[in-house]
Amino acid sequence: MSYPNGLKYTKEHEWIKIEGSVATIGITKYAIDQLGDIVYLDLPKVGASFKAGVNFGTVESVKTVSDLYMPVSCKITEINQTAIDSPDCLAEDAYSKGWLVKVEVENIPADLLSASEYENYIKGGN
Repeated sequence: MSYPNGLKYTKEHEWIKIEGSVATIGITKYAIDQLGDIVYLDLPKVGASFKAGVNFGTVESVKTVSDLYMPVSCKITEINQTAIDSPDCLAEDAYSKGWLVKVEVENIPADLLSASEYENYIKGGN
């Protein structure tokens, strides 16, 4: 499995595409595959603010419910209503149609992973 190079990743399996002060956030294909069929998403409301590393929602699959963790300090500017209405779109295209939220970035942590670092991490290479 390959991961897009233009994105950054977290050890909690979120991805982030940073474009200036705006970022798009989703969960990785690896996480989606581990979860199985996704049946429900609980995402924050537009305008909510979060610090990096805190829970910002949940994803529910036929196997389990998992927390989502914010990779950056930010304010929510948009949610993906299509993903809420049809959570299966995450499995179809995790890095394009399957984004979860768009945010106004306040602070970017230094510990975000590159695509190769993330691949190494999920293979157990730390």
